[in-house]
Amino acid sequence: MKNHDPAGRNKRHNRVQIPERAVDNAPILSMQHSGLTIEGYSRAAVQSYWRIPELKIGFDLGAQPWDFMGTQTWMVSHTHLDHVAALPVYVARRRMMKMEPPTLYLPAEALEDVRRLLLVMQRLDRGRMICQLNGVKPGDEIELSRENVVTVFPTTHTIPSVGYIVWDRRKKLKDEYLGLPGDKIRDLRLSGVEVTREVRTPLVAYTGDTSPGGLDNCPTLYETKILITELSFIRPGHRREKIHKFGHMHLDDFIERADRFKNELIICAHFSTRYHPQEIRRLIDAKLPANLRERVRLWL
Repeated sequence: MKNHDPAGRNKRHNRVQIPERAVDNAPILSMQHSGLTIEGYSRAAVQSYWRIPELKIGFDLGAQPWDFMGTQTWMVSHTHLDHVAALPVYVARRRMMKMEPPTLYLPAEALEDVRRLLLVMQRLDRGRMICQLNGVKPGDEIELSRENVVTVFPTTHTIPSVGYIVWDRRKKLKDEYLGLPGDKIRDLRLSGVEVTREVRTPLVAYTGDTSPGGLDNCPTLYETKILITELSFIRPGHRREKIHKFGHMHLDDFIERADRFKNELIICAHFSTRYHPQEIRRLIDAKLPANLRERVRLWL
């Protein structure tokens, strides 16, 4: 299969590739940045699903590529069908392949309805829908590993919705103990003194669907190394007040905030199906400031 480049470029280090796979049941675009692989696909009203293999997590389950089945932990932003329709399929496939039940996080308001959905599917499918469902709300923290933790932030959409930030965390020696010999630090630690402090760095943020308030209410989103966000509408004639009312972003929203984005990489996706990829590239190339455009990758 041919390589695809969401940014419309041929930069080797950012080339987007569709990997070889045994079962090609859903499209996958892929790119690497800063030691992380971002895989998935997103189109408004069609399907959205993302995975970062190195972190062993995925975001949203609008479809479920067979290759993604091995990822056990998924974080759902909201329950519109293009973001959640494949959740029962994924749970059933894991059981069928005798894998461990998956762990799923989703907005707390949707927890019981999703549980009931799985029970209905269990009756229809005649197979047990076994998974660990967890409702989350803004401010919650999720332990991924010793090195990584996820925090939940609010987004602004038409139904309850959240986004997720993955942090790298490290223990560093407190300033007052810098320069001390190793044996002194050891003795302090053995005596019960906490000699280190936790330092967190925001690695990846995923917004799901949101209007600009979802970004503005969480300033960390402008600082993460990698930001995966929606850009559903781009044409000048589309009314932003209506777009915002239905919980989405317009290209002009990015232009107004151009100086705020400090991210190394911004992946823009979830484009409306009314746009052809050539139109999307043409308008964004023409309108985005150069210092922002060079960090933006279009997921097309």
